[in-house]
Amino acid sequence: MAKTAGARPEIGEFPIDTGTCELEPDPYNANGWVLRINGVPSSHIDLADPLRLDFEYMRWIASLVDSRWAASERLRVLHLGGGACSLARRFASSHPQARQVVVELDGRLAELVREWFDLPRAPLVRIRVGEARAVTESLSEQSRDLVIRDVFAGSITPEPLTTLEFTQAAKRVLAADGVYVVNCGDSPNLAMAKREAATIGEAFDHTVVIADPAMLKGRRYGNVIIAGSDAPLAEDPGLARELLGGGVPAQIWQDARVRSFAAGARILTD
Repeated sequence: MAKTAGARPEIGEFPIDTGTCELEPDPYNANGWVLRINGVPSSHIDLADPLRLDFEYMRWIASLVDSRWAASERLRVLHLGGGACSLARRFASSHPQARQVVVELDGRLAELVREWFDLPRAPLVRIRVGEARAVTESLSEQSRDLVIRDVFAGSITPEPLTTLEFTQAAKRVLAADGVYVVNCGDSPNLAMAKREAATIGEAFDHTVVIADPAMLKGRRYGNVIIAGSDAPLAEDPGLARELLGGGVPAQIWQDARVRSFAAGARILTD
């Protein structure tokens, strides 16, 4: 049945351009919804509280951003990978002056997300349908303060979005003190995380890694957040304390440790 703008989410599986998406209620939260894309959990939305992020890696990214930019600052954000736009919705609430563009490959998914969830309208949050690399390469120099890459095909980030050439393209659109953040999904051997850290470290003067201790010790598959900037990163000591809170406490590694972690890993190239 066709939906109308502002319709509430409904349980079910829906065809999208790249396969299917499934919407299911959060059994522990009457206002919560989980979005799966082709069977893989993609996003969580709390309709009553845009500041709530149930995916731990998103909390880590939000904490990093909060430590860098005050709520009153006009933050220009490019999100590569849309899903349910959980982070864009969060930043629209925590940083009301933010102007955000979410790049989503799947046009039908973008339509459904707009219909289901209370996303702020443009220019606060604009969804642009397109391929992440092509869109990034088309943008003006120094037009963004923050670029977040959270793009997956299944459980893997498409290779063209991991290379040094793409990282340099992302850096080109950043302000001089801008920050590039990636969500790297990896196995216990951490081979991809090491290569991504080496690649980002090649492009930027400063790097950090955020992940939970079990992941960093190579005990499970999970998410590693890697960030790069030409300005010092994560200098606020409160950030490390904040990351230790929450359901899954995380560690933050500063630049020297990140470069030691990535030592010997081959830089990713086109």
